[in-house]
Amino acid sequence: MSTIKIYHNPRCQKSREGLKYLEEKGIQPAVIDYMKSSLGENEISEIIGMLKIKPIELVRTQEEFYRKELKNKSLSDGEWIKILAQNPRLIKRPIVIKGKKAVWGDPPGKIDDVL
Repeated sequence: MSTIKIYHNPRCQKSREGLKYLEEKGIQPAVIDYMKSSLGENEISEIIGMLKIKPIELVRTQEEFYRKELKNKSLSDGEWIKILAQNPRLIKRPIVIKGKKAVWGDPPGKIDDVL
């Protein structure tokens, strides 16, 4: 059985809801606090591949940094990945991974897609 991982920001309400959702199902996931142990570009690329999305789709567009510095910029996928690695606060959360499948757990019920 594959280990279930959750990329988690404990300061984020949606991320806490995702973790609670797993725990209520009796699942103790490996919790990765990516705000403390930042993700490298390779790891972000891997996650984006598992989510089957473009890097811009992983960006939290409501963040002030995005609105002031990045909104309406035409950047390549590689540039977005570099920005996400340098600014982990911009990464949507929680992301739950099991094996080679990943899902953005908002709302928490979407997590069932990988379980």
